[in-house]
Amino acid sequence: MVHLWVRAESRTNEERVGLTPDGAAQLLEQGFTVTVEESRQRIIPIAEYAAVGCDITPEFSWVDAPADALIFGLKELPEDGTPLRHRHIMFGHAYKGQPSGRVLLDRFQAGGGALYDLEYLTHADGRRVAAFGYWAGYAGAAVSLICWIAQQNDGQSGPVHAYPNAADMRADLLSRLGDTRPSALIIGALGRVGTGGADLCEAMGMQVTKWDMAETASGGPFPEVLAHDIFLNCILARPGTPVFVPADAKAADRKLSVIGDIACDPDSDFSPIKVYDRTTTWADPALRVHDDPVLDVTAIDNLPSMLPAESSEDFAGQLLPHLMTLGALGQDVWGRAGACFKGAVG
Repeated sequence: MVHLWVRAESRTNEERVGLTPDGAAQLLEQGFTVTVEESRQRIIPIAEYAAVGCDITPEFSWVDAPADALIFGLKELPEDGTPLRHRHIMFGHAYKGQPSGRVLLDRFQAGGGALYDLEYLTHADGRRVAAFGYWAGYAGAAVSLICWIAQQNDGQSGPVHAYPNAADMRADLLSRLGDTRPSALIIGALGRVGTGGADLCEAMGMQVTKWDMAETASGGPFPEVLAHDIFLNCILARPGTPVFVPADAKAADRKLSVIGDIACDPDSDFSPIKVYDRTTTWADPALRVHDDPVLDVTAIDNLPSMLPAESSEDFAGQLLPHLMTLGALGQDVWGRAGACFKGAVG
């Protein structure tokens, strides 16, 4: 039967998990073996997994897991260059020309393992079966607003942090805002990411312009982006994606002062935001790309972990029905993800 091994996350500030204790209990009832690593930062205590019958193992012990175990995590593995012999379920960020992605794929080839990328778990029509998108949008809009507030005080945003829940996040933002509210343009507003971003902005009383495929079908340029205080990009980079912010926007006559690249794929060849080239961090969320007029970009690639409890519950609930089918790894969503990996490694 399937052995699912839930690894600890090695990345700082990554408190999320893709399987809750309730979900683990359901897998155990179906005859799965479920091993969960201890973690110093996971939002859900390890005792809750032990209580439902999971096997508990030390943090980062997956490297010595049985060869048939499926290693399940969310964010990147330690970049130590070691060959990867297991089958991994994770967000690999390896199929869009990213330099680090090629390195990861080479490690799988060297070790004989395989990647089942969570981004490429899709239904037959191409829709993703599970995504953190809503909470990424919600948190990304919050960080963008924090950056804008800092600019109003002639500064640049300091570190950001996780919140116990969305209500606490909203209360913190309202305590920082004065009487003025920025305007925001959201591209990808009809998707999960854009919906989350719009909900946060509207909860703050902001004026929100919502665009989706119809508004960007012309291919650009899009002067409306520069006419808003904040621009939230909620479109995944892919072939054919229009350029929303060209490189010359830095020195343009514009109202725009904050770009929240929530899709956050700056090293992809298809990135629609051409004024920056690297992600930002929780410690330094705002990258200043121009001084006069000021322009900051925020592009944190694990935004949902700012709301780890809500985002974990949401994502795990979406994914669980498909984890239940891991016994048929070559079929349906898993078969399609496996084909994506084989195509990428060549």
